[in-house]
Amino acid sequence: MNELTTSPPPLSSNAATPRAMGGSGLPSARLPMAAGGAIEVAWARHEDEVREAQRLRFEVFAAEMGARLTTPIPGHDIDLFDDYCEHLLVRDAQTRQVIGTYRVLTPAQARRVGSTYSDTEFDLTRLRSLRPRMVELGRSCVHPDHRHGGVIMVLWSALADFMVRNELDTMIGCASIPMLCNGVVSGDAAASIWRQVRETHLAPIEYRVLPRLPLPVEQLDSSIHVDPPALIKGYLRLGARVLGAPAWDPDFNTADLPMLMRLADLHPRYRKHFLGV
Repeated sequence: MNELTTSPPPLSSNAATPRAMGGSGLPSARLPMAAGGAIEVAWARHEDEVREAQRLRFEVFAAEMGARLTTPIPGHDIDLFDDYCEHLLVRDAQTRQVIGTYRVLTPAQARRVGSTYSDTEFDLTRLRSLRPRMVELGRSCVHPDHRHGGVIMVLWSALADFMVRNELDTMIGCASIPMLCNGVVSGDAAASIWRQVRETHLAPIEYRVLPRLPLPVEQLDSSIHVDPPALIKGYLRLGARVLGAPAWDPDFNTADLPMLMRLADLHPRYRKHFLGV
């Protein structure tokens, strides 16, 4: 992928030799975990490493969350966008197991595949001016035995480094709300979360998008007190904005919120940590 920088600085002082798939150019870095172990972050270089991410995704989305996946390889979550994406992996340094992953679709690869995944769920017409420097984040998940802040922070640090090195400034994605969210069943949880976030974190009108299959929030009880999923709360703390009402994803049994994060809007509390400024 010629548009990507291939000689970055290491993520930490004890990072390994830079290695990359498709020119992504990030090194592997080993970082301590709270429990005394260590985790490593790196970009997939080979198909077998991508397959590890796809197996974790299947375990979380299908086996744990009940998603109905159409996949060419049993036990793997695979769709048409995977071959065009960079895949970020977090491993348990001792077992070598992939315990966390993101995939990243760059502007050039989005043009090659013809759209982003988010385009299939939302009309993104109002984002056209952002597309030349906009990446899509997707399929984020963490193994249930490793759901602590350390894994997410490592993933976000690597993503921020990727953005800065490649002169990209905007991230979008669909943040999912399961139909069983913090003990509340059905779309009422999603409708209530949408009510909360639109009051405090709604994007300006020029960036609003429309769901292709809207969740019928007007027919649901939006008065329930329910916390957003941890990942959505994390995005909002960073400075992300919600682009509009949620879409309904029947295959994953989730309500998906369209979200946008611009590096210029990163909360000052996190700028030094992720950007070094």
